[in-house]
Amino acid sequence: MLYAYPPYMQKRTPSGWLLAAAFTAIYFVWGTTYLANLFALKGLPPFGISCFRYLGAGIVLAIWIKYKKLPLPDRHSFKVLCISGILMLVGGSGLIVFAEQYIKSGYAAALVATEPLWFVLFDRKRWAFYFSNWLIVSGLLLGFAGITLFACFAPAGGAADGQWTHLVGGTLIVLLSAILWVCGTLYANAHLPEGSSNITNTGIQLLAAGVFSGLVALARGEWSTFSFSAVSMEAWGGWLYLMVMGSLVAYLAFTWLVTVQPPAIVSTHTFVNPVVAIVMGWLIADEQVTTKQVIALSIAFAGVLLAQVGKSRK
Repeated sequence: MLYAYPPYMQKRTPSGWLLAAAFTAIYFVWGTTYLANLFALKGLPPFGISCFRYLGAGIVLAIWIKYKKLPLPDRHSFKVLCISGILMLVGGSGLIVFAEQYIKSGYAAALVATEPLWFVLFDRKRWAFYFSNWLIVSGLLLGFAGITLFACFAPAGGAADGQWTHLVGGTLIVLLSAILWVCGTLYANAHLPEGSSNITNTGIQLLAAGVFSGLVALARGEWSTFSFSAVSMEAWGGWLYLMVMGSLVAYLAFTWLVTVQPPAIVSTHTFVNPVVAIVMGWLIADEQVTTKQVIALSIAFAGVLLAQVGKSRK
């Protein structure tokens, strides 16, 4: 029986340099945001960071949308964008920031690497595409195995101080964030019309996530103790990097990539991000790196390459 490829595989293939630039953004730029979260947390509350980050990036895109006179979505698409933005950016990225109060950035990045497996599990309409190529399946499994080994070798944070509740709680929160990110991505892909403006869609998602993050911060009492004058330049620097590089550059790249590439392949950035996070943590934050961690991450990176080769052949 012939397999009908998904719509994104039937469109004109994007240029190689554009794909390379987008994958570079989500592979390496997003890997550095885990460390930026730690700097921002030194002076900003967790959901306050998400509020300022998403609202700042959303306002920048709104100005660009107004300047370019880009078309706005209809009411149904607007609702889809708001829901998916909240699921991905507040439930996904926002919960990671919250969890990094209790676990180390490299360990958090390793847990997020379960995303490709969640994509394969939840993305039923593409099961035939994924499971008909042994290179893709093998790459995803190899990458997950490497990340699992890394999680066993990496110091988790709270557990180092004997606070196992912090370790368990932080781990569960990050796993939940990965599931919410996958659900939001697939929900948007299934309900948004083809040909809609990626910049407009991303801008609405960011603004919705920023407002919702602010409400969560209000419910948690974060604003009652917050003071702009008490925030260090180091914390503002972390926030600015998250807004520009994390939300404007990498998130825009991600929202475009999932419309032209299989989501599970795009999510292999979660296998590379821990490598970048650990290296940056070692260089800047003096986080320890062991030989076993390097070997485990090398296995994960090999899985990424295998999955990419399988996708290209398919």
